[in-house]
Amino acid sequence: MKTKITKIEKDKPELLEIHCHTISDEVREIVAFVKSRQGQLTGTADERFYEIAVSDIYYIESVDNRCFIYTKDRVYENGQKLYELEELLSEKRFLRVSKSTLLNLMKVSAIKPALNSRFIAVLFSGEQVVISRKYVSDLKKALKGDK
Repeated sequence: MKTKITKIEKDKPELLEIHCHTISDEVREIVAFVKSRQGQLTGTADERFYEIAVSDIYYIESVDNRCFIYTKDRVYENGQKLYELEELLSEKRFLRVSKSTLLNLMKVSAIKPALNSRFIAVLFSGEQVVISRKYVSDLKKALKGDK
């Protein structure tokens, strides 16, 4: 597959165009990857508001009815409910991996088994996130591209 990149003026909208003979799994993966890199969420830290690129988020955790967004270097609080964020990020390679955690699959470097049919996701930041056994089958489907 050939690729072509054309630099455009800042005032013009960016566009990704794919020309293909058939819409294969490879093409679907490329489209899913591009979509997963778009978007922002708002979070607060140190009494200031920040726009956080979805591509910078490692995982989101709900603790005591408060949602926290974890990036490589910071933690932000977000005013939305976890189920709202789950719905918002479902097309962006985020997956619920426990009752209180959404995981960005693009930030996972490895997955290893743990006790009691659970798994551990090792993130590129070095952090580890527990994947509850209830969500293991969803994870397997997502990794196979079935979700």
